[in-house]
Amino acid sequence: MRPMPKATKPNYFWSILTMKCPRCRRGPMFKNNNPWRLKKVFDMPETCPECGQPYELEPGFWYGTGYVSYALSVAFSVTSFVAWFVLIGMSTRDNRFFIWLGTNIFLLVFLQPWLMRLSRVIYLYFFVKYDPDHKNRNIKEA
Repeated sequence: MRPMPKATKPNYFWSILTMKCPRCRRGPMFKNNNPWRLKKVFDMPETCPECGQPYELEPGFWYGTGYVSYALSVAFSVTSFVAWFVLIGMSTRDNRFFIWLGTNIFLLVFLQPWLMRLSRVIYLYFFVKYDPDHKNRNIKEA
């Protein structure tokens, strides 16, 4: 008889990008996978359907996500600037800087629903740690 294969630990970064629960890394954090359905951008279950982890840890918990969203926007802008500088270049003789600025603003506005969701996921990952034994352990014990 072969021993049962042990369940593998879900990848940390992939769990964040796919917006999974930080405790089990399997349950979805949002009811709808499409962040561009703006009326339902923040529709979240109260608890994880897989492990029961509550998503809102205290009243007003999500106010801190503004800082995470700001950091993500700055990181995106710096990355796009460096990519633009390396691939296209900057010059004082033409409007390349303003073209980058317009493109960056457009992309930030377009990506904002996804960035807001991602900031919620990252913020919750600061406070809730992965529990490989989440099926056998109560949330209060973890």
